[in-house]
Amino acid sequence: MNRRSLAGLVLCCSAIIAASVTPGQVQLPSYTRQVLQNGLLLDIVPVHEVPLVTIRVMVRGGAESEPLDKAGLARITADALRRGTARRIAPQFSSELDTLGAQYVINADTQSSSVQIEVLAKDLDKGLDLLLEALTKPSFPEGEMTKLLAQSIDSLKLSRDRPAFAVGEYFRSFYFGPNHPYGHPADDVSLGRIRRDDIVNYRRNMYVGRNMMVVVAGDVDPSVVEPKLAKAFGAIREGTAYLWKSAPEQQEALARPLAVVDKPDATETQFRIGLPGVERTDPDRFVLLLVNTLFGGRFTSVLNDALRVNSGLTYGASSIVDRNHLPGRITIATFTSTANTVKAVDMALEVLTRFSKDGITQVQLDSARAYVKGTYPVDHLETADQIADVIGDIELFDLNRGEVDDLFAKLEAVTLQQANAVIRKHYTPEKLAFLLFGNVSQFPSDYKKYSSTVITTSVNSPGYQFPSAK
Repeated sequence: MNRRSLAGLVLCCSAIIAASVTPGQVQLPSYTRQVLQNGLLLDIVPVHEVPLVTIRVMVRGGAESEPLDKAGLARITADALRRGTARRIAPQFSSELDTLGAQYVINADTQSSSVQIEVLAKDLDKGLDLLLEALTKPSFPEGEMTKLLAQSIDSLKLSRDRPAFAVGEYFRSFYFGPNHPYGHPADDVSLGRIRRDDIVNYRRNMYVGRNMMVVVAGDVDPSVVEPKLAKAFGAIREGTAYLWKSAPEQQEALARPLAVVDKPDATETQFRIGLPGVERTDPDRFVLLLVNTLFGGRFTSVLNDALRVNSGLTYGASSIVDRNHLPGRITIATFTSTANTVKAVDMALEVLTRFSKDGITQVQLDSARAYVKGTYPVDHLETADQIADVIGDIELFDLNRGEVDDLFAKLEAVTLQQANAVIRKHYTPEKLAFLLFGNVSQFPSDYKKYSSTVITTSVNSPGYQFPSAK
């Protein structure tokens, strides 16, 4: 079966898993959990509705674990694993994936890297063999590493012509600053400093048993596959677990200037407004899920209603709450025509101020509850790979299955008083950071009013760092 047929099978059958959720509650499937002798955490989740199996390997660390001057090393390492192994050169590895119709996905975010393979249940042994070959016996050929880095650098340079992507990287750099673990997104400058030895050493230090979590979800019988999986992953070197970094001293948000990225050929302005957020395990996280849904987390949010539906200033406006190990941001994100830059920013601030001052009503709270309860199963528990992602997140942050099993009960327990208290606490218009991305020469003349200090960089300059941050 090829990849197209495999994807079709997922589309035809994936709804079955979501349909098993009992109305009014949501629950993770039962799964086995064990810590192997080498420290590796192995979870096996039987999900029999579709004859697929997902193996998701997570490595604690991500961008947080990278040298500050070599941002992108975690993702490059994950990508490099399949570019040549002890038994297969890169084209052979890709050919065998294609023969299986397997989906092989790598990722790296602020706090973890992951390598995932999805195969038909009948091909589990072959898929496992490929995955373990990449994880434990990569050869990192010099030529392939040079090619990978060159391709990655070219891709990042081209991404500057994708404002919706580039603005996020600039804002991350600006908001956190270069000394924060999250403040150095990968760019052409940082990737240009990475060499093969950096990749080899990162893999050796980070891809070890005590720093890895494996979630196997799909059409498997744990009693049959557990011994095989335990033996396979138990052979990985024990190593040393990565220790989370502590949050650096909080910078004073009020002292931050307005950041501007000049893109002379832009006809629209992308802008971001950041507020101090919370860490992944903050007790307010369940209430924030509801109130942010109302503020900017769905199409019928107050933010989108104001900037798109009622004024037509944009095609969409949203707010995102970071879910990171270290405290992140609540980010207002949207875009508008260059001429309407100040008008749109002012309107976003008006919505934020009103939301903070007036709070929400019981009708709005009930609406958000119904929305989250209706969408959560489909967004998070519909397929085996989604379930693997949820369980991996639970393991990464040392949570438990109550994060899902008790979710609806926790949402039902949120009172209007609690919701409005969280709004006043986290959606305050006093501690803001601004970033504008567009054609500065065409901005309305009063765009500098948001701060007494404005720092500007050009989209044509190397990297995502700002001059004052160097």
